[in-house]
Amino acid sequence: MAKTIAIGCDHAGYIYKDKLCDYLKAKGFNVLNMGTDSAQSVDYPLYAKKVCNCIKEKQADFGILICGTGVGMSIAANKHKGIRAALCTDLVMAEFTRRHNDSNVLCMGARIIAYEMAEMIAEKFLNTEFEGGRHQRRIDMLEN
Repeated sequence: MAKTIAIGCDHAGYIYKDKLCDYLKAKGFNVLNMGTDSAQSVDYPLYAKKVCNCIKEKQADFGILICGTGVGMSIAANKHKGIRAALCTDLVMAEFTRRHNDSNVLCMGARIIAYEMAEMIAEKFLNTEFEGGRHQRRIDMLEN
């Protein structure tokens, strides 16, 4: 079964989000576009909440959040219980946050990385499995 991805952004990330939605659909993922859809200024915590709620309510397997730097979205997403959001700027970060942290939300900065890198990071994140083992104990500590 195809994984479902909830993707959201603020005004700085909407171009990347729109392109990434199309890219992920072409790769066989189900995509839930949670907005925003223009360059009009919006408050990023609202879009982080929409994406995180999709994951918490099991409407999506993973989330992707994009803002100017990715920092604001990662802070906002990590305020939600059960969410492990990671700001990634390269493939190593994307791989290891999945393998070791079982991260369920990927955050990226449209003003920080090239769009092509965003595609590669998203694909690496979504296709990397959690290792479990000793890492599960640490995840349990975060959840409790």
